[in-house]
Amino acid sequence: MAIDWNAVKEGDTLPELKKTPGVTQLVKYAAGSGDFNPLHHDYNFPQCKEIGSIIVHGRFKYASLGELVSNWLGHSGRVKKISCQYRGMDMPDAEFVCKGVISKKWEEGGEKLLALDVWAENTEGKKTTPGHVLVSVA
Repeated sequence: MAIDWNAVKEGDTLPELKKTPGVTQLVKYAAGSGDFNPLHHDYNFPQCKEIGSIIVHGRFKYASLGELVSNWLGHSGRVKKISCQYRGMDMPDAEFVCKGVISKKWEEGGEKLLALDVWAENTEGKKTTPGHVLVSVA
């Protein structure tokens, strides 16, 4: 779905992206990212025993926020900058939802820009991974 610069406005929301990564997906992500911290795949790891579970990689959630924005933009723009903070743990086999909203729309130097507030939210509605994205629209 391509976005239309003239149709979008501040306060518009992005279509949600739902994720429910299981252990297998986390192990595959570890292989691709090189992050083999046992906290993400070994239930016998001491920290996991304390928490009661392994946890989803923070960078997996970061990538999911990028996917949310990329899916929404389609081929009508590009991501210029993306950042997020890891403020809560998400567990495997538990759904989290990536959401976003346009917080600012402006033109600068001939470029059409949008600032987005994005986040991953767990089933309790807690924002575990808030972030910001700057996109340029064609």
